[in-house]
Amino acid sequence: MLAASDEDGGFHAPSIAEFFPEAILFAGTPFEFNRIHLIRIIAAVVLLTIFVLAARRAKLVPGRFQNVIEMILDFVRKNIVEDIMGSERARRYVPMITTIFVTILAFNLTGVIPFLNLAGTSVAGVAILLALWVFVAYWAAGIRQHGFFGYLRANMFPPGVPAPIYVILAPIELLQILIIRPASLVLRLTANMVAGHIILVLCFAATHYLLLEATPALKPIAALTFVGAIAVTLFEVFVALLQAYIFALLASVYINMSLEEEH
Repeated sequence: MLAASDEDGGFHAPSIAEFFPEAILFAGTPFEFNRIHLIRIIAAVVLLTIFVLAARRAKLVPGRFQNVIEMILDFVRKNIVEDIMGSERARRYVPMITTIFVTILAFNLTGVIPFLNLAGTSVAGVAILLALWVFVAYWAAGIRQHGFFGYLRANMFPPGVPAPIYVILAPIELLQILIIRPASLVLRLTANMVAGHIILVLCFAATHYLLLEATPALKPIAALTFVGAIAVTLFEVFVALLQAYIFALLASVYINMSLEEEH
């Protein structure tokens, strides 16, 4: 985008095209490989390396690095999964929810890392895969707990509702467990990361334009847009953490709802 500004002059606002970069390999095929795929691979490799090193260097008396990793794992286990499910139920799902949390966090943070500058979750593919994993998990949990028809009955026909209301309520509840729950996970995560990236690029693009191309009277405003860009960057780090937390929290809630007798 900045290169285009240099060539054409003037201010160029970010667009949705930024989330569809040109192919690096296999252009025009189902196996197309572009910058977002590369960012995801880098994030995954770094994430795996961190946890492999943490596991290999684990000590009875942890150092700073091990402390940070243990804090993340304890946070997910205690403050998300056990808070929602209780310690007994949580045991089965802690590995899954932890994987979801750290994956989303790592992919979100690539949006503020220099030379990457684009969240791996800003295109819906990763969010869809994780949402499908949650979808399968809460259906499997519900069917295992209640049986297939028992699970549908518990969700579509909650007790205490007047019988005529089921005509309206049952289709809505079925739509919820089939589409609305996974769609809410995908849309919330993707929309937040797309919006954050556009605002961030907008601030830096404005700074670039005001500092290098605008008239002298406008150049001092570049200081304001630059400060705004730094503030948005810090806010994006917060959003990256928050969206990982919300996705993991809702995944735990949906699985736990499938295990409950009444909803």
